[in-house]
Amino acid sequence: MKPTVPGNRIPIYVAITILALTADLGSKEWAFQSLGLHGRSRMLIDSWLKFELLTNLNYGALWGMGQGMAPVFAFLSVGAFAGVIYWLFFCGAASSLWTTVALALVSGGTLGNLYDRLGLHGVQPPDATTPALAVRDFLHFQFGNYDYPIFNIADSCLVAGAIMLMLQSLKPVPTESLSKAMTNDAA
Repeated sequence: MKPTVPGNRIPIYVAITILALTADLGSKEWAFQSLGLHGRSRMLIDSWLKFELLTNLNYGALWGMGQGMAPVFAFLSVGAFAGVIYWLFFCGAASSLWTTVALALVSGGTLGNLYDRLGLHGVQPPDATTPALAVRDFLHFQFGNYDYPIFNIADSCLVAGAIMLMLQSLKPVPTESLSKAMTNDAA
């Protein structure tokens, strides 16, 4: 038996997803309009921790893996988004506010990068005639000598949501829920 989902979960999920998506797309648009492709700001933090805006296109996924596979990643993004909706609202995972927020962040990040992977941003590399099927990245950090890969707000939302899900998985299951599950499995 799936848990009941409180009535406020859909509006919470939609609001956080839209907020994450808007923050991502708005910040990418601002960075690329301000700096152009392969543009660079002045160093905004300049010590052991360095931070600047550095616009770039990522034709792959996490840390540039899977270069040139944007259509595959776009397809996987659509599947992930559908899976999140199913898990939250059809399997009852939205009964947990924590899970709802985590998956809303994942959804916002997924949709933001999907928008880019479909080339809807319109950014064209200098030698291209069509928009790049690539994700726009612009946040660049350096920690001492370690140069962290460039990322965007969508990536931050995806990571935050994944960390929230991981933390939730470490939470012990209440004994009453465990005994109910065991009774239902035995029946």
